[in-house]
Amino acid sequence: MGRKISILAPQWWDYTTLDDTILNDAAKLTADDMAGLSREGFEVVFYDTLEDFYLAEALEYVTAWRQATADNPVGICGPIGPTEQLPLVARIVNELGLDLKNAHFWGMDEWCIDGKEVPPSHPLSFAKADMELCFDRIDRQLKMPTSNIHFPKADTSEYIKSWDGVRCAVMQGGQGDIKHWAFNDPVKRQGKYADEPPTPQEYCRLATRVVDLHPVTVMQNARTSGGGVVTGVPTQAITVGPAETWKAEKVSIWQAGTHDNPFGMRLTTLMISKRISDSSVPMSLLAAHPNVQFNFYKPAIGTCEAEMH
Repeated sequence: MGRKISILAPQWWDYTTLDDTILNDAAKLTADDMAGLSREGFEVVFYDTLEDFYLAEALEYVTAWRQATADNPVGICGPIGPTEQLPLVARIVNELGLDLKNAHFWGMDEWCIDGKEVPPSHPLSFAKADMELCFDRIDRQLKMPTSNIHFPKADTSEYIKSWDGVRCAVMQGGQGDIKHWAFNDPVKRQGKYADEPPTPQEYCRLATRVVDLHPVTVMQNARTSGGGVVTGVPTQAITVGPAETWKAEKVSIWQAGTHDNPFGMRLTTLMISKRISDSSVPMSLLAAHPNVQFNFYKPAIGTCEAEMH
């Protein structure tokens, strides 16, 4: 018997095609249950306030960059979503007088229109957000060299090469409604993947690339960044691949409850903890990474109980 058809987008793979047992087990988890899912190589961390949450996220940047020397350049790969940590990063760098000349930064992803990355002038540009919210706020004498700031482009060769010879101390990310990190979305249900999604091994070999975005991802970004105007959100993006993700010493996912819901946060926590890897839930593939941390704003964990509001 074949896999279920998605109830969200029948021509795509996604978490609704999983066995109901996994979905039901995830929905039953309490916050205490989630905390108990930490294991070697996977840590679940809770924060009681948003101030503590975003400060801890910002400090991951600073901790990584403080390790950088001329002989040992060190960087961090960071998301747009969340973004609240970015001004804090700039403020801390300035207060500490942290010289970033040997530090590096990789943007996780960027929108793609007509086969080309969007320019910084585009209102949704991730590069624009990183620069305006963080790097342009850092004191001139401390600034990271432009050559050390790496944003993905449709021609991915230069970006992929930038990962060689530089240690990535941590890759941060959020989790979207479709359970992705960066824009590593599930694939379309067509061709060789008509009956089964890519195996975890196949998916994890993917490098930085241009991807088609799952309709749920397009809808989510319209909600969070475009006032709900779905037609204003690109349907393709360039995203950092699993191949680069596995070059990061640590993968740190930050979930404040604004980019995924209580069920989604439970599902991927359960799957990674139990090493249930399925490319219809791309985040679950991180079960194979040796050092993953899930960071939750505890009040946002909520419940999965059905109730009318």
